[in-house]
Amino acid sequence: MFDVIISGCGPTGAMLAAELRLHDVRVLVLEKETEPVSFVRIVALHMRSLELMAMRGLLDRMLEHGRKRPARGFFAAIDKPVPKGLDSAHAYLLGLPQPTVERLLEEHATHLGAQVRRGGAVTGFVQDDEGVTVELADGEQLRSRYLVGCDGARSTVRKLLGVGFPGEPSRTETLMGEMEVGVPPEEIAAKVSEIGRTNKRFWLRPFGEGAYSVVVPAAGVGVGDRAEPPTLEDFKQQLRTIAGTDFGVHSPRWLSRFGDATRLAERYRVGRVLLAGDAAHIHPPTGGQGLNLGVQDAFNLGWKLAAQIRGWAPGTLLDTYQAERRPVAEDVLDNTRAQMELHSTEPGPQAVRRLLTELMDFDEVNRHLIEKITAIAIRYDFGEGPELLGRRLPDVDVKHGRLYGLLHRGRGLLLDRTEHLTVGGWADRVDHLADPTAALDVPCVLLRPDGHVAWIGDDQQDLDDHLSRWFGEPDRRSAPTATRPG
Repeated sequence: MFDVIISGCGPTGAMLAAELRLHDVRVLVLEKETEPVSFVRIVALHMRSLELMAMRGLLDRMLEHGRKRPARGFFAAIDKPVPKGLDSAHAYLLGLPQPTVERLLEEHATHLGAQVRRGGAVTGFVQDDEGVTVELADGEQLRSRYLVGCDGARSTVRKLLGVGFPGEPSRTETLMGEMEVGVPPEEIAAKVSEIGRTNKRFWLRPFGEGAYSVVVPAAGVGVGDRAEPPTLEDFKQQLRTIAGTDFGVHSPRWLSRFGDATRLAERYRVGRVLLAGDAAHIHPPTGGQGLNLGVQDAFNLGWKLAAQIRGWAPGTLLDTYQAERRPVAEDVLDNTRAQMELHSTEPGPQAVRRLLTELMDFDEVNRHLIEKITAIAIRYDFGEGPELLGRRLPDVDVKHGRLYGLLHRGRGLLLDRTEHLTVGGWADRVDHLADPTAALDVPCVLLRPDGHVAWIGDDQQDLDDHLSRWFGEPDRRSAPTATRPG
């Protein structure tokens, strides 16, 4: 009997497993593929995801394998300077090979004690008042208290659950890959600059070690059959059609296609079965938000599901997962729709693109769009209160170093500049740092395990009310003393 079975060991599933293991939840991750992905697609971690990695002590490992890039050019590939003073200690983009991200997150989860079983495809399940019986392709049945579908856009769990997935089907297809080229860089740069004035779905960008990232519209190249990867000849054909040359492309590292299908699950939870990542939402990759959105789902869900299993969750805590994350996904779907329109070569969208390009010369506009894409502007609805309430707290200085270094255990944290408050009976799930030197503009903040501000103030009774709201009933045996996390 497991506490949670997770279907899918991509970044979302692995991150969720690790978050659950921080709270000693018994986790089994089932991955239908027998081997990890082998293609070397490059993905990008945005500012908020980098912050989350720092919160769990993973960022240094990610940095060893990634390459930093400026935090610019996210929205519809409109390249404007990085706004000054972005409110993050990690105001950059980190490009990493997708297999590396998945390996590091899976290693993190297994190091914490999660079990991962490859070749375990979920084919059915039945839930009751006590748990979920999960059936695998070989007929084996497993039992858990909860099941979470992190099994991608074609999610078996979502389909078996009967949750609707409304939205728009793909209207355009685009080829994407990494390969080597056979012409000088100057020739490529000149041609890309010429075509890029009107065709924003076309580029060749140097990626290092002689390789180029190639993106080209896929009209007439097996449109609609995304299950089958394109061939190198497909790329050559489309490059010749659009650019008049195939640039001598050869030696592909990976080749794929993507469309602009945009869909959102009607519900993220039905009883003891939940959805996260691409199982809950799909959208075009413009802006590079997909992996980040899924990992952030996992961070939001992990501590709440663990609290439910450990028995201290307030009655509605697990419901806040959908209430908080589904609107975020709606916003991502809308901004990717807008970006795809701005990639169109039609006169109307091109006129809007030129206008937006002018507007982004205003720092406020440029900053707003970057903060939206990188998810540092998210504010959950926690009710009336100061502007900081519901937002994530940046990695501020504290007397023992940096704030995020205190969050590695996945617990709540009271950051107390007054030195007069206590977490009392919640000390088994909330840490307390009394630090009058903390770089805050408010007396005290209560942080959830995902780093969002759940309370601001200096009154003990008000604090206790909010501790109960987010962390359940107190354990009267817990000592009411201020302690440093870790």
